[in-house]
Amino acid sequence: MTNPASETIGFIGLGFMGHGMAKNIVEKGFPLTVMGRSKRAAIEDLIGRGAVEVKTAKEVGARSTIVLLCVTGSKDVESILRGDAGLAAGLRPGSIVVDCSTSDPNSTLALNAELAPKGIAFVDAPLSRTPKEAWEGKLDTMVGASEENFHRLKPVLETWAGKIVHIGDVGDGHRMKLINNFISLGYAALYAEALGLAQKVGISPERFDSVIRGGRMDCGFYQTFMRWTLEGDRDAHKFTIANAFKDLRYLEAMADAAGIPNPMGNAVKNSFAIAHAAGADEDYVPMLPVHVGRVAGVDLTPGKR
Repeated sequence: MTNPASETIGFIGLGFMGHGMAKNIVEKGFPLTVMGRSKRAAIEDLIGRGAVEVKTAKEVGARSTIVLLCVTGSKDVESILRGDAGLAAGLRPGSIVVDCSTSDPNSTLALNAELAPKGIAFVDAPLSRTPKEAWEGKLDTMVGASEENFHRLKPVLETWAGKIVHIGDVGDGHRMKLINNFISLGYAALYAEALGLAQKVGISPERFDSVIRGGRMDCGFYQTFMRWTLEGDRDAHKFTIANAFKDLRYLEAMADAAGIPNPMGNAVKNSFAIAHAAGADEDYVPMLPVHVGRVAGVDLTPGKR
């Protein structure tokens, strides 16, 4: 891929997803500026590939025409953008900020309104799939942006995404992402409760899996999710309980703002609240059956059944 000479890219948030995304951006020809962090491995890797490191978000903005953020949620995005050393202080008119985090749509709309008078566009492009696909450049993204900004961003998105959907205007990407996560985390809550019930009545996870796998209830998410329970693979899906619980609270707020009941969403949220209350925030989503199972009086920890 050739680099459009007019675009320089900034990236803030080099975690599980962001590292792979940034790697693909710089490898495919775009000048890349990244912000330093205490965990040095990703930074050093990207510098070795040609990225430039700076110390503050403001410096990232000053060197970039497009800046991608891939952080935990809206509070982090707001903190990065605002303040004397914040990203907005360094950006020039005509720049675009792309929030790839899973954020609260209400915050997204507020930030868009805050940046627009400065001539800075705000776009939401949250992600789907896993760090494996981030590294391979095969993530999914759902983009909330004007037609003009979407077409300007598309060459950058294509460096790390295999499926790009222009879902609508600003805020629609984050709305759709919350709905997408509601579905996937709903599967997780359903599998966790089903596994606990099965174990309680004498059906092991292995026997459970022998019926579901390859049948109509099988899917890619199920196969990834079950790798912890069946194989003890902690890294099968590196998405934390804390982030899942946060996303479900954002979903609840969106439903409240829309004035609709959200009974299934609340039930799913409460399954993750069980794990959160047990202090399991840094566990990953496929480990949910361990915590839900304990409520049923069974131990679904691999190797302890």
